[in-house]
Amino acid sequence: MIFSESSELNDFLDRDERLVWTGTPKKGIIFRKSDIFIIPFTLIWCGFAIFGLIMLSKAGGLFGLLGIPFVLIGLLLAFGRFFIDKKQREKTFYGITDTRILIRSGIFSKKVDSIHIKTLTNLEFSEKADGSGTIKLGPNDPRDPFGLASSMSWWPGIKATPSLSDIENVREAYNIIIKFQKQ
Repeated sequence: MIFSESSELNDFLDRDERLVWTGTPKKGIIFRKSDIFIIPFTLIWCGFAIFGLIMLSKAGGLFGLLGIPFVLIGLLLAFGRFFIDKKQREKTFYGITDTRILIRSGIFSKKVDSIHIKTLTNLEFSEKADGSGTIKLGPNDPRDPFGLASSMSWWPGIKATPSLSDIENVREAYNIIIKFQKQ
C-alpha cells in the first residue's frame, strides 16, 4: 500500500528500486512504557530544581541564575519531550523496498537510515489489539532494559535501535520484510 509519503522517500531510492510499502508513525502525544520511570524522575528533578532555585535566589546576587538551567532541563524532560517526540514523528516516514528499509526522520534536517533487509539478524515484532505496533530492526541495547532510548532518541548522544515505530497494520509490514528476507 503506497501513501503520499512515498514522495518523501523517492529521492533516496536507487534507480532500479521501488517502494512496496510506506507508512508513518502515529501522530499526537504518545505515552510509552518507559514513562512509568521517566515521569516520576523528572517531577522529582523539577521539584528539587525549583526548590534549589528559590534557595539560591534568596542568597541574592547572581546565585539565583545558577538554578535556572536545572529547572529548564527538568521542564524539558517532564513536559517538553512529549512535544519534541510528537514533532519528530510528524517528520518521520518509513518505506520498504525489495532490498532495503528506509527511515527518513529529523526535525531540523533530514536524516535517512537505510537498512538492508538481507543483513537483518534480529527482528522484534510487537502488535497491539488495534493492529498497530512496532518492528525493531536489530537487537535491543542491553544497557537500555526499559526502552528509554526509544522515547528519548532526540536527546544528543542517545541512539535507539532503528525501528518502524507505532505504525498501523504492523503485521503487513512485518510480512513484507520476512518475504524479502526469504528471497
